[in-house]
Amino acid sequence: MSSSTPTRPGLVEIPGFPPYDPTDPVENAVISRLAGNWHRRATVKRKEPQLEDLFEADRPDYPEHLVPFAGHPVWEGLDRDLRDRMLSWAWLAYNKHTVLAEQRVVNPAFAYVIEGEFPSLGGPALEASLAQAMVDEQYHTLMHLNTSIITRQKRRIEVPDTVLPAPHLVQRLAELREECAEPWQQKLTTLAFATVSETSISAYLNLLSHDEDIQTINSTTVQLHNRDEICHSSITGELAKTVYDFLSRDQQRFFVDTMMTGLETFVANDYGTWRQILTMHGVPGADRMIDEVRHDAGRTNLVRDFGGLRSLLSDMDLLGEVDWDWGDAA
Repeated sequence: MSSSTPTRPGLVEIPGFPPYDPTDPVENAVISRLAGNWHRRATVKRKEPQLEDLFEADRPDYPEHLVPFAGHPVWEGLDRDLRDRMLSWAWLAYNKHTVLAEQRVVNPAFAYVIEGEFPSLGGPALEASLAQAMVDEQYHTLMHLNTSIITRQKRRIEVPDTVLPAPHLVQRLAELREECAEPWQQKLTTLAFATVSETSISAYLNLLSHDEDIQTINSTTVQLHNRDEICHSSITGELAKTVYDFLSRDQQRFFVDTMMTGLETFVANDYGTWRQILTMHGVPGADRMIDEVRHDAGRTNLVRDFGGLRSLLSDMDLLGEVDWDWGDAA
């Protein structure tokens, strides 16, 4: 079973890689870099452009309109070069969020299924699909790491992104698992967060995938990643439906409530990460700005498309059991 389906004519599929357009120099460079790093066997018929060669120094690395402080007097009063440096860090943080969501949220949930921790799930076909999806996630990790490496080289960033805290999604999952009294609660918490992540990741990736103003290699990497996620969303949704039907009523309530907690976490701005970025760059008034923005009712979540999870809950006939403003997803 292929883990991805070409979304437009002319896309090429190499097993294990996102489908790509070989006539697009940026997509070709991303995939060539990925193939070369992964197994050192990319076939080269002509000289291909390197990712480093496609970097455009004058383009920002991350969309400024996605910064939660955009428009705030403290942010707007900062020097342009300083803001650009923090946009580079915002891109590194975006990659770190993407990588750790795959490694600490999604793959552990898939591993639970393969290891037989959910008796209602199993079988060779499902296990093969999940194993393939887990391989996909590793390729996605490498893609985002590659573009972070280019950003560091071109922007002369020597400080490792380990100075940033773990993404709030990963932190919240760890906190909830720590609070669980029973093993089944831990497993359902992981599956709930993975369900949210995989049904909502396209909305998160779409924030950058078609942005024509930022670094083209950045938006292209995100776009390539996004092409694999439709299949992953379907797989995770089916896992959630099947597990739910085998749960007791109390377990079902726990699972649904935890999915909504996961959604609230997934779509929110990560102020912990932003606080560290602002602190690293010595932004005066940073704490005041964060406090004002967090309590500003006019400010919105980072991700505003909740359609993936809404569709799943609708299929499960559970929309009436959750309290959420679905907005345009309705």
